[in-house]
Amino acid sequence: QVQLVESGGGLVQPGGSLRLSCVGSGNIATINAMGWYRQAPGQQRELVAFISAVGRPDYFTNYAESVKGRFTISRGNTENTVYLQMNSLKPEDTAVYYCNFRGARLGGPAFNSWGQGTQVTVSS
Repeated sequence: QVQLVESGGGLVQPGGSLRLSCVGSGNIATINAMGWYRQAPGQQRELVAFISAVGRPDYFTNYAESVKGRFTISRGNTENTVYLQMNSLKPEDTAVYYCNFRGARLGGPAFNSWGQGTQVTVSS
């Protein structure tokens, strides 16, 4: 099993910042890609930011147009950690944020795992 645990969500005023963290554990051999998604009430889950875990030391990153220039995805010093730094937050960023890892298990099949989600609320 592969487990992901997110943290760092909360309530913040417009223009404020938050940093989300996601740590993976369990039967992980390699992680090929990490991503942050979000889902607002009544909306579909959407990709916010993506980072590929191959091609060290450079990583490929991609962002939703709505967050470009405000959010930054990065990998931690440990292999199984990813962050999402969110600056200049807007009320429309309010959503439950989920992290996602895709990779290979030790001696087993590929995995595509999700965290439980962390609520981000941007409101004055």
